[in-house]
Amino acid sequence: MKPRMGILIFLLSVVCCLSGCSGRAPEKNTDSGELYQIYYLNSAMTKMEPQPYTMPEKPVDESEEETDWKIKNLMEQLRNVPKDLDRQAAVPDKVGFERYKLEDTVLYLYFDNNYAMMNSTREILCRAALVRTLTQVKGIAYVAIYTAEQPLMDSTGNPVGPMQSTDFIDNISNVNSFEKTELSLYFADESGEKLVKESREVVHNINTSLEKLVIEQLIAGPGRPGLNPTLPKETKLINVSVNENVCYINFDSSFLNNTLEVKEYIPIYSIVNSLAAVSSINKVQITVNGSQDVMFRDSISLNQQFERNLDYNKENEESTEETGGTEQ
Repeated sequence: MKPRMGILIFLLSVVCCLSGCSGRAPEKNTDSGELYQIYYLNSAMTKMEPQPYTMPEKPVDESEEETDWKIKNLMEQLRNVPKDLDRQAAVPDKVGFERYKLEDTVLYLYFDNNYAMMNSTREILCRAALVRTLTQVKGIAYVAIYTAEQPLMDSTGNPVGPMQSTDFIDNISNVNSFEKTELSLYFADESGEKLVKESREVVHNINTSLEKLVIEQLIAGPGRPGLNPTLPKETKLINVSVNENVCYINFDSSFLNNTLEVKEYIPIYSIVNSLAAVSSINKVQITVNGSQDVMFRDSISLNQQFERNLDYNKENEESTEETGGTEQ
């Protein structure tokens, strides 16, 4: 009898303990488990150094969207280095961060005029840290920087435009690991019937081929007002290769989902004319998932090699009109 009574008392004590525990609020798990890399600068400010960061879980009573919560957290981390780290913040204290907006997959960051006052080396490293950190958030593929309400300009006075993670390398031993390249990119005019050139200086990974860089920048879209994109932002580039001045471009099936309000030939010659303007490419072969037997917009066969055609360039049309007027 006593053994049974002992067992009963033990069970009752367990139940009481469980009841007592259930009456207390459980300890909240403050981490969502999502690990990010915050890109700081080393103490000499000559290279980026990533630091792991676990994103806190958004409070239940917080009304803002999950993406907004993550953007604000990452920006706060970028501007404030933990005291136990011998590193520098990517964004200097004197640079004021005013606001941001997310449209499609492009995150627009607005800083005050002090951003433009940074020396070129620091600005490039700051730019790289912002892009590498923030494009880790799902739904953000590109980052565009504005200073004093104006788009960030390169040394030639042209907009830098949206940047993606692959434009920069993770660990930069020095600023010379970057390469600046000026591209001549062709986007659609307002009518969608002609191509207009946009000159763009791009800071990119030295291991990125010029041909791949051109395609990626076309997908990112125009930076000048009045120009329209020729390739949707969701276009996926599988690979690019060059052989005997022929550029072979392989997209996935998203390339065929081009519903932009441009003439059917504009996306093709946006690619071809942009490549021909900055490299020795004279022909382009486009495939979709490795196949040439594809019709683009039900009217253009990809089973051919496309050559540069200046007739689609608006600047050529204007030049011809000027020449004609002179001859008359």
